[in-house]
Amino acid sequence: MADEVKPISPLKNLLAGGFGGMCLVFVGHPLDTVKVRLQTQPPSLPGQLPMYSGTFDCFRKTLMREIQASSGETKYTGPLDCAKKLYKEAGIRGIYKGTVLTLMRDVPASGMYFMTYEWLKNIFTPEGKSVNELSVPRILVAGGFAGIFNWAVAIPPDVLKSRFQTAPPGKYPNGFRDVLRELIRDEGITSLYKGFNAVMIRAFPANAACFLGFEVAMKFLNWVVPNL
Repeated sequence: MADEVKPISPLKNLLAGGFGGMCLVFVGHPLDTVKVRLQTQPPSLPGQLPMYSGTFDCFRKTLMREIQASSGETKYTGPLDCAKKLYKEAGIRGIYKGTVLTLMRDVPASGMYFMTYEWLKNIFTPEGKSVNELSVPRILVAGGFAGIFNWAVAIPPDVLKSRFQTAPPGKYPNGFRDVLRELIRDEGITSLYKGFNAVMIRAFPANAACFLGFEVAMKFLNWVVPNL
């Protein structure tokens, strides 16, 4: 007789997904900062070296800059202070700046993300076994490759989003179309893949940690509160 299918618990998925997100941020955040710095660096003038020569140079300079700035004045004292100042400068639109670009990035990328993860889990599941019995290495590989496929789709709109959100008010009156035109005109089509190395270095371990955290948290919840 086939095993009885357990009903899905929205609360367990919420808690386990939140823990998976924490694992993703913990592992991947340093390189996310590097990614944004690479994406928003201005083009270098003829004969002038670029601000960052690559991912590791950006990481080193970012670390040094943060150490030097730790004793100086900062623009924002924290996320709430940042939100308050953005609202004061531009109202609610300032806080939601880049929403359309974020949707352009996350809708197709998230679809690719979860499709790849579920597809790989099914491929890695031995015949006659349940996907819930996958080993830790196979979960890590499925989650890591899901992250890579996700960011392969997400990088171009993510570059546009980073540029648009960090631009001075009024620089791009027509939104992402102005950002896209400027990038291609000044830096070529390859500029849409700025930060590619940082993204790909980050994608596998961060998303492997995310899905492993989710699966471990879900098993823990099923053990502690099986009827939740």
